[in-house]
Amino acid sequence: MTTDTETHPGDTGAEPKRRFRFPTAFTVLFFVLVLVWILTFIIKPGTYSYVSCDGGSPKPIPGTFEKVDLSLSFQERLYDLWLSPVNGLYGIRTPAEVVSKPSAELLKKAQAACGTEGGKQVPAEVVTAPGNTGPYNSGDLAGAVQVFFFVLAIGAFITVTIKTGALDAGIGRVTHRFRKRGLLLIVILMVIFSVGGTTYGMAEETLGFYAIILPVIIALGFDRMVGVGIILVGAGVGTLSSTVNPFATGVASDAAGVALGDGIGLRLIMYVVITTIAVLYVLWYARRVKADPAKSMAPAVEGDEALASGQAGPPDPMTGRQKTVLWIFGLTFLLMIFSVIPWGDFSASLEGITLGWYFPELAALFLVGAVLVGLVGGLGEEGTVTGIVSGAGDFIGAALIIAVARGVTTIMNNASITDTVLHFLEGAVSGLNSGVFAVVMYLVNIPLAFLVPSSSGHATLAMPIMAPLGDFAGVSRAMVVTAYQSASGWMNLFTPTSAVVMGGLALSRIRYDRFLRFIAPLLGIILILTCLFMLLGVAVPALGGPVK
Repeated sequence: MTTDTETHPGDTGAEPKRRFRFPTAFTVLFFVLVLVWILTFIIKPGTYSYVSCDGGSPKPIPGTFEKVDLSLSFQERLYDLWLSPVNGLYGIRTPAEVVSKPSAELLKKAQAACGTEGGKQVPAEVVTAPGNTGPYNSGDLAGAVQVFFFVLAIGAFITVTIKTGALDAGIGRVTHRFRKRGLLLIVILMVIFSVGGTTYGMAEETLGFYAIILPVIIALGFDRMVGVGIILVGAGVGTLSSTVNPFATGVASDAAGVALGDGIGLRLIMYVVITTIAVLYVLWYARRVKADPAKSMAPAVEGDEALASGQAGPPDPMTGRQKTVLWIFGLTFLLMIFSVIPWGDFSASLEGITLGWYFPELAALFLVGAVLVGLVGGLGEEGTVTGIVSGAGDFIGAALIIAVARGVTTIMNNASITDTVLHFLEGAVSGLNSGVFAVVMYLVNIPLAFLVPSSSGHATLAMPIMAPLGDFAGVSRAMVVTAYQSASGWMNLFTPTSAVVMGGLALSRIRYDRFLRFIAPLLGIILILTCLFMLLGVAVPALGGPVK
């Protein structure tokens, strides 16, 4: 937590005033880490019986919770806290073991938990609960090292692309070409930013575009709020309805134990509908302001009048290198999207084209892409390597947040309180209609998104608890992932804890309260629409993701 000081004229001897500033995601997670560790001394340990459905990952069997005796010394608990970030990165969890002779009643509950497929019982195998997590264990990877390395790889790829100047040049060309068709330009730019949001969670990268786009938007007779709508809202609604965004959908899917492509049908529909609504909203405001500048929510500042009366010169022509870089950039993301979609789930005839890539393959893809972009973009061997290292360094913060957040999960698992919390929540949601459950999951994630504005940190923290709740309620884990990312995206459209929001407004020279007035109606519309989409995803499992 930090404080600012401010003085006022005439306050020569006055004490400087302190102004509260919300702590960073790291500080919030640190307090969560310590709080959860303290709760392990209070919450009684317990465990469910687990079942593996057709060889899948173990999941808890509803109605089988029982308390257990766990004698951990204070030193052992302190050791868990000490190693929690390390365990969150590359901790190994002792795997579940098959129960050789389960009781008939337990086997019946396990079969009920797995359900049927095509009128036949899905094979159900009763297993023990997974064991504790530690860096020296043998078993299954519990840490987020795959996601950690992928975040660094995609950071390297994006940074190298930016260093070639191709992204800035591309946006500049599009902006200039449509500068006399202002409304069409708004649509094109918002769609571009939304695609960046839905594919790779475009956020901090948007801050570099305000200097490029704002002057043109003002020159076209609009105000600065329109520029904020194009950049901040455009990328924000794309992230809200992420299709394959690795920092939201990818991290959450990994923590929930489902494939990245599960539930992509519903997320695609959400992306199209919500992006269209957002574009129409910004267009409505832009027309209103151009017709009557007095209705602007962002009064002109010094220099705007000159921009509005002047004509910006044409941008420098794009080089062949820059055009090739943009093709590589686009094709890399297209390959990522193609590789994670479970085509075989749509039709058996498409099984042959299903790549089934996951974080290791995707990390390799973006590292190779970074090298290609650097060399083709003229950065040379040294410039390419420097860009890769610099990009990985820029994204190390997001990667570390994932590891720390996963460390919270390891503390709960090692103290055997995860299932106790699940049991409490199972009782809270039992009897809820599956559609109501999905809406509740969405609403519950909204305050969590405020406390942890990092989408990846939020996912890693919440999914281990919330995803199994979907099993109890008969809702797919993919729907729980969609509910989480929608809540995170909605909150990050306006939260004052986001550097993207506050930084964008500072660059646009717009007060936060004015921005809230501008975006409030759109937030209400999106909130209602998302609740309806939650109901749709549960009603049509082919869209929201089947219950597994």
